[in-house]
Amino acid sequence: MQHYDTIIVGGGAGGLELAAKLGRKYGRGAGKDKILLIDRAIVHIWKPTLHEVAVGTLNPQQEGILYTTVARRNHFSFMLGELVAFNPQERTLTVGELRDEDGSILVPKSTISFNKCVLAIGSGSNSFGTKGFEHAFTLENAQDAQRFQKYLFGRFLQTSHSDKRCLNVAIIGGGATGVELAAEMTEAYHEMHQIIGSANRFRIEINLIEATSRILPAMPEEVSAQSMPILERKQVSVHTNTRVLEITEQSVITDKGEIAADIVIWTAGIKAADRNTQFHLQTNAINQFIINEKLETSAKFVYALGDCASLTLADGSRIPATAQAAHQQASYLAKLLWAAANERAFDETFVYQDSGALVSLGFDKGVGRVAANPKKQENTIFLKGLLAKWAHMSLHLLHHFEVLGLRKTTVLALARLAQKRVSGRLKLH
Repeated sequence: MQHYDTIIVGGGAGGLELAAKLGRKYGRGAGKDKILLIDRAIVHIWKPTLHEVAVGTLNPQQEGILYTTVARRNHFSFMLGELVAFNPQERTLTVGELRDEDGSILVPKSTISFNKCVLAIGSGSNSFGTKGFEHAFTLENAQDAQRFQKYLFGRFLQTSHSDKRCLNVAIIGGGATGVELAAEMTEAYHEMHQIIGSANRFRIEINLIEATSRILPAMPEEVSAQSMPILERKQVSVHTNTRVLEITEQSVITDKGEIAADIVIWTAGIKAADRNTQFHLQTNAINQFIINEKLETSAKFVYALGDCASLTLADGSRIPATAQAAHQQASYLAKLLWAAANERAFDETFVYQDSGALVSLGFDKGVGRVAANPKKQENTIFLKGLLAKWAHMSLHLLHHFEVLGLRKTTVLALARLAQKRVSGRLKLH
């Protein structure tokens, strides 16, 4: 049986950064034998950019980073596969078999032992029991985003040659993903018109549906208020205080009436995988692992971070399911696990520091509020327009810097810019 000191399951924003940090600490000689990252995909795409992949304004082939490249650079091992069984008492986990497109087994199921394990397996969509949920697209991973992009491009073409000449889109959920998706879809729509010509022009009607009293309910009210007129200028219809009752093939039925919808995308709420309840760890009502102030689950030496974990703070609030929180948790766990590896005491507990909130609203627009001093929550600065967009992009670059370093991040950013200059902003295949 293979054995690693630390296994990290899930290569999202937090999991990949943690593997890279620990691998660098161990160094070239020991890292690959000490640290293992497991993920079911071979390519990493930063989750906050999935809405761009979904509408074709971000090319996943250009943006994606091979896990093997990051592993080689940061001195850890990588295994392709999906977690199918977990035994915290025996400190073992099982990775499912890998099959090719024909169903033939490429790699058999394997069981691996560990001293410490970090679960960073993310979450999915929470349907809240909504009737007809199966008619909606979700954006839970890169595969979902790419599948939707191909479908959206096909509907663009179909609508441009139809008698109706109007595409109705409903986005359910007015959080950051829903708002950014709505804004980015208008960008893709206008880019499409540059390609098809005036003879085949069509209209798009985007309806953004939110159950609470305002969009971006988890962000400061000022960010929500400043985002509204930008969406209105982009001709996005916003429906707040509107609860979805049912989704059909042609519409979304709400408590305020029926909204026509040729395409429905669900971005409302998260729920971790049902299988989490089978891993012999304490979970909450939405299947997240319950963790303490050291990010440890109900089993000793088993930790969790990101969307799959739930930490209740002293004031009763919970750590938000954001890339910002996952980044901070990864940094904390890197210090904790490195201290444990060197048999040093580590009494520090995790403290979440809200650095602010930024939302991207298209190619050159954004809105946000950032804290000049996150530790004291003082002197917050409001950003709007291109400056806010650049600040949002800097978070993406910071993530790449964490796992690739300065030189490769710079090269990747320049390559993406050059590719857009040559090929245009819209991916058509």
